[in-house]
Amino acid sequence: MSYPSIFNDVIGPVMRGPSSSHCAAALRIGRLCRDLMEGTIDEVLIEFDPKGSLATTHDGQGSDIGLFGGFLGWEAHDERLPESEKALREAGIDVKIDIVDIGFSHPNTYKITLKNNDTRHRVVAISTGGGMIEVIEIDGTSLSMAGDYCETLVFVTVPARVREAIEQTIAFDELVSCDGPTPILEIKSRDFPDDTQLDALADLEGVTAIRKLSPVLPVLSRKDLSVPFTSCDEMLAYNEEHGLALWELAAAYESERSGLSVGQVVAKMGDIVYIMRAAVDRGLEGTAYTDRILGSQSPNFERQMKEKRLIEGDTFNRVIMYTSAIMEVKSSMGVIVAAPTAGSCGALPGAVLGVGEGHDREEIVRAMLIAGLIGVFIATNATFAAEVGGCQAECGSGSGMAAAAITSLSGGTFEQSLAAASMALQNSLGMICDPIGNRVEAPCLGRNVQAATNALSCTNMALADYDHLIPLDQVIDTMDKVGSSIVPELRCTSLGGLSITPAAKAIESKLGEIEGP
Repeated sequence: MSYPSIFNDVIGPVMRGPSSSHCAAALRIGRLCRDLMEGTIDEVLIEFDPKGSLATTHDGQGSDIGLFGGFLGWEAHDERLPESEKALREAGIDVKIDIVDIGFSHPNTYKITLKNNDTRHRVVAISTGGGMIEVIEIDGTSLSMAGDYCETLVFVTVPARVREAIEQTIAFDELVSCDGPTPILEIKSRDFPDDTQLDALADLEGVTAIRKLSPVLPVLSRKDLSVPFTSCDEMLAYNEEHGLALWELAAAYESERSGLSVGQVVAKMGDIVYIMRAAVDRGLEGTAYTDRILGSQSPNFERQMKEKRLIEGDTFNRVIMYTSAIMEVKSSMGVIVAAPTAGSCGALPGAVLGVGEGHDREEIVRAMLIAGLIGVFIATNATFAAEVGGCQAECGSGSGMAAAAITSLSGGTFEQSLAAASMALQNSLGMICDPIGNRVEAPCLGRNVQAATNALSCTNMALADYDHLIPLDQVIDTMDKVGSSIVPELRCTSLGGLSITPAAKAIESKLGEIEGP
């Protein structure tokens, strides 16, 4: 079993782009494709299923620029990403995108055929939410790659004989025999085998090719990986013996999952908090971007707040302002942290940094670790992908995570933090995803603000000992079931809700005119 990591699945990646499940995930898929082609790509055919989400959203929500950046070997936070299509053309890579029936099973399915003068490969991969991916097929052969290992793929004609040779000479975490039209032996390891071992392997009869695919996730998996718990109930049982604070449980979980020390986990979260704070400051300076629906609004909010023109409530208004600022940085291709996704990147840091104004940095880092732990429970038992579960999976998750974090930050007890998370998620059930103009701006901005202020309200309710009634695990389970019952038109396909109102269609048409043919 692959267990979620706070830094892989929940709070991250550090990225540019409108959507983590589109842009960051696509870039990671593109990076693996580049490695499969040994860095040389001449032609690419990208196919999206008309019944999936990508057929209507691949351009406006960043799948294209993500894939193109990945084919070029860039990182998800590379400042050149807005110009990746131009850079791809200058690199001489010819790309075609088709909308065809590819046997759709997951709404975020990529089918990619790559060619150069020497070889041709076909990759099928899915984006599973929040920038996470899975490669499920190469050249017609089923496999499973999440980008959390050094992957050595050995293409063979006689798998049994070659497998025996690998077992005798190469250290690995896992060796998987993938049967199909093109048999592949998949070597998963923390480091690649050395060149001498691979040269010897290449000389074996039956080996037709060897490819090394570098990991694309910040936290790798490893052999015999285990974690202390994956649900709230399991955590509570674990803590009967250990008696840890909620942030300590988060650090203990991630330490076991990542192999980092507790101190390293805390330091890594500190780096992420710094990036979040920088996004707030950048947004309040004012942002601009051509391909955008909403202008820079948070600087005016700040002015109105200082001039006492808003309904009073400094913390409440600061949370709105910070959430808005981060969302505006995202929409202008600035650097943000997907938390848990890019589409919901404003709510969690907006709430935590807004409430945390004047608190020690250490307290804010601990609160963010608590948010990450709540996210682990959601990632394990539900989803962060709006294409699968609607906006409740994104803004709703961010709200529940934020509620637990700011309750602890405000002096709440262990139990009150969990109660706040439960209430915030209960209030978010059924939230649909219907982006206007096929952009991740509106109603996304308002729903991030709603998520952040919902977290604030639920914190005060929990601090006042309101009864949340339904345990957190049961709410997460319900959230998963509700998400699967939302019709596809209301799950980030731009085929329903506000997306198809006359005003939204007019905005979409106007954006098309700006982009040109």
